Amino acid sequence: MSWGGFSFGFYARYDVRDARNIPVVCHPGNLRYDVRMSKGTLNPAAVKAPASALADCQSQPDSRQLRIDKVGVKGLLHPIEVRDKAHEIQDTVARISLLVDLPKDFKGTHMSRFVEVLNAHGRLIHVENLPTMLHELQKKLNAQIAHIEVEFPYFVEKEAPVTKAKGLVDYQVKFDAAAHGKDVTFTVTVTIPVTTLCPCSKAISARGAHNQRGYVTLALRSVKAIWIEDMIALVEESASSEIYSLLKRPDEKFVTEKAYDNPVFVEDLVRNVAQRCNRHPDITWYKVEAENMESIHNHSAYACIEKSPADGCSPK
Repeated sequence: MSWGGFSFGFYARYDVRDARNIPVVCHPGNLRYDVRMSKGTLNPAAVKAPASALADCQSQPDSRQLRIDKVGVKGLLHPIEVRDKAHEIQDTVARISLLVDLPKDFKGTHMSRFVEVLNAHGRLIHVENLPTMLHELQKKLNAQIAHIEVEFPYFVEKEAPVTKAKGLVDYQVKFDAAAHGKDVTFTVTVTIPVTTLCPCSKAISARGAHNQRGYVTLALRSVKAIWIEDMIALVEESASSEIYSLLKRPDEKFVTEKAYDNPVFVEDLVRNVAQRCNRHPDITWYKVEAENMESIHNHSAYACIEKSPADGCSPK
């Protein structure tokens, strides 16, 4: 229809043009229109309705009034870089947990912010950045306490005792960093496989003695950084024998005889490790656990010693 030189058109699809005068096909039910008339044509212009604010359910109050000690994300796989005593650095892949405390007044935490803090440090995480990341978690999530747990395989190249054949041995390592206000604590945990031979079996048997693989988990805090390799050596020196990935026949003979000459119960094993930790000038706290996978039983043998900072770590 036309009137006074202006033409009007009504269609099922409206001729809507954006600011650049490009036609846009829109359903009329989703838009509001104002009428802008020009000589000869009428093109309705789309005007979007203002977006309503999205609900923030996590920030809503919670009537149960129960504080949560740890909440966050677990199991994030991410590349990391750790210090290597032999090669300066070692690249590996870690499983990372990022956690904070949650006050009793809030319903939930904002899970996406944990990943934002992690990703802000790039594709490769350096262990030296953990204290900074802890404080960023506290700030971004309005938390008093923050935790970062980093678990990863660590590889050490070892030579066989006789032939010197080389092979890689993997150890499970965990870094546990925590910030309570401005104070940061850092705990290193390493799980070391060893060989143990039973003293009782050796004493009562005319031939041989039962032996098995054992696992020693050593966690410690220290005033100075302690190499992962040094923690491994401390534990291996406390067992009947260390383990290797590659052994030839002369090496196997050596390892078998070494274990036979150095029998240890699981109790001996944790005490040997604890003694060495007590003599270390930089260790302020430790916990040593040993589990022997008994070769003649369907159960394992276990022992544990924990030393608190208040007890001191002086030679005994």
